[in-house]
Amino acid sequence: MNRLFIASIVAGLAISASARDAGAQDFNPFEIGGALGAAVPVGDLGDVADLGYNATFILGYKPQFSPLGFRFDAAYNEFAITGSSGGKIDIPSFTANAVFDLPTGGFSPYLIGGGGLYRLGSNIFVAGETQNKFGFNVGGGISMRLSGFKVFVEARYNHVSADGGTVSFVPITVGAIF
Repeated sequence: MNRLFIASIVAGLAISASARDAGAQDFNPFEIGGALGAAVPVGDLGDVADLGYNATFILGYKPQFSPLGFRFDAAYNEFAITGSSGGKIDIPSFTANAVFDLPTGGFSPYLIGGGGLYRLGSNIFVAGETQNKFGFNVGGGISMRLSGFKVFVEARYNHVSADGGTVSFVPITVGAIF
């Protein structure tokens, strides 16, 4: 009886180990994705700009069994200038971010933050008056893994110190990562 019990446990462990190894072979730590959404101007930017939009391209690296991953985002944010006819502020950005998954099941909340280059520009400036500045972002989101990809909803506070004030905005985006 003991031999049957021990043989059953060994067989079960062997099957689960081989299934885990097969899943590990299919795992790819590199991710690619995109997101779209609204960009809400806050602070000094909120005084001169209306609600805008955000489009983001994502490249990521997420090691298996680790809550910490890394993301490189190329984003474009555009805002209409309040009270102007056709005036706009555009803010492309290139940021490196750390992503920390919070341990839960089903929907997975996460924290994200990092920094990078923000290019502040407007079509009402004289040519050549765009500013390249370093800034940071911090926020969070909720993701859900589906068959072969994950979808997410995310909000991040972005802050850039610029000549004559600060530029802050919060993109609220929906996206997918493969």
